[in-house]
Amino acid sequence: MIIETNSDKDTFEFGKQLGEKAEPGTVICLDGDLGTGKTVIAKGIAAGLGVKEPVSSPTFTVIKEYTEGRLPFYHFDVYRIEDPLEMDEIGYEDYFYGNGVTVIEWSDMIKELIPEKAMKIRLVKDLANGFDYRRISVE
Repeated sequence: MIIETNSDKDTFEFGKQLGEKAEPGTVICLDGDLGTGKTVIAKGIAAGLGVKEPVSSPTFTVIKEYTEGRLPFYHFDVYRIEDPLEMDEIGYEDYFYGNGVTVIEWSDMIKELIPEKAMKIRLVKDLANGFDYRRISVE
């Protein structure tokens, strides 16, 4: 499935719809270059789950947990992971195979750890279509 958005608001709304439909154990992988909207979608997913507190990318902490929504929301940013084995220290399996909703930015960095059932989303900017245009591929 391909979705095209032309604003941060549209990209956020797409994420929000994902969050509203998410079930326990959902894993969503977000990949794309810097500035393509991965965190915007993650914020939308959080909103769709009912998370009220501000959501930001956990670039330096790798994971942030939000528990006040209808399901726990686990937000990973694995950009700084140099070896997938580092994820063992975090106890990633508890999140990836738990009862919350897990969103992983830069999941290509740890592709060998991603569950088969994970939803894979790739974001691409195309400046020829405008600065805020995003082509979002969903598998």
